[in-house]
Amino acid sequence: MKKIKTRVGLIISDKMNKTRIVLYKKKITHKKYGKIIFKNKKYFAHDEKNLTKRGNYVKIISIRPLSKKKAWLIKKIIK
Repeated sequence: MKKIKTRVGLIISDKMNKTRIVLYKKKITHKKYGKIIFKNKKYFAHDEKNLTKRGNYVKIISIRPLSKKKAWLIKKIIK
């Protein structure tokens, strides 16, 4: 069994039908210099009933691929 991955991110686009683009920010420390760096990644997430809007924070989970880029599901609206 694969482990289900979860992420919390911000919806930056809601223009597509049943699909949202979620921006996930990750804070890491540089190995050599110790500086804190932010890395960004965009995930295409499935929203069956189009409940979420741009600016919402959501929790997404990994699922089987639904299309070429979409393999995440919006599980919960945080705020």
